[in-house]
Amino acid sequence: MQSRSVARELALLMLGQTNDRVPAPDLALDGLLNQAIASLAQLVREALDRSASALQEAQQHLLDSELLDGTERLPQVRDHLQQGLSQAELALNQLSASLEIPRLLLLADQEEVRRGALERTRAVLKRREALDARLDGVMEGWRLTRLPRIDRDILRLAAAEIEAFGTPPAVACNEAVELAHRYSDEQGRRMINGVLRRFTQAVS
Repeated sequence: MQSRSVARELALLMLGQTNDRVPAPDLALDGLLNQAIASLAQLVREALDRSASALQEAQQHLLDSELLDGTERLPQVRDHLQQGLSQAELALNQLSASLEIPRLLLLADQEEVRRGALERTRAVLKRREALDARLDGVMEGWRLTRLPRIDRDILRLAAAEIEAFGTPPAVACNEAVELAHRYSDEQGRRMINGVLRRFTQAVS
């Protein structure tokens, strides 16, 4: 399960490096895979940097609260403390998420994971036109091309998982939403969840 999830994430990063309309030749995919692994490493660095910044901001809010005195300033003290605690919580959440990525990097070097990433990328590139048509059919007044590129690729990967790899629809949907949590925003997550729910109903 973990190997497949890492392979899917690497495939998503590989797809992001291809032309959305022109399939990349198979010979180029090994290079795309190496770039995808490098992108995961960059995610670690960025997540740690964000955590450090959030902790510094939290510390500043707490220091600001200590500099304020007098009962007339209690609302300001309370506000600084609240902001400091919120920033500290954000930093810890970001740090927790980033600690998962080094484990992903270790898995990414395994032959099974690399092969799975290449297979999933090829499956999407080979079927992209047909996948897009089926996804468009369940968009309900929206077009796949109007979505951000990352959301399109998450949807394509989930559809390919179901159609090409026989992944149970519920599993493919859940893992697509997990990818959306890492790479998309709240609106994208809701859209992906809704589209895949309708897609799986249409294929069942």
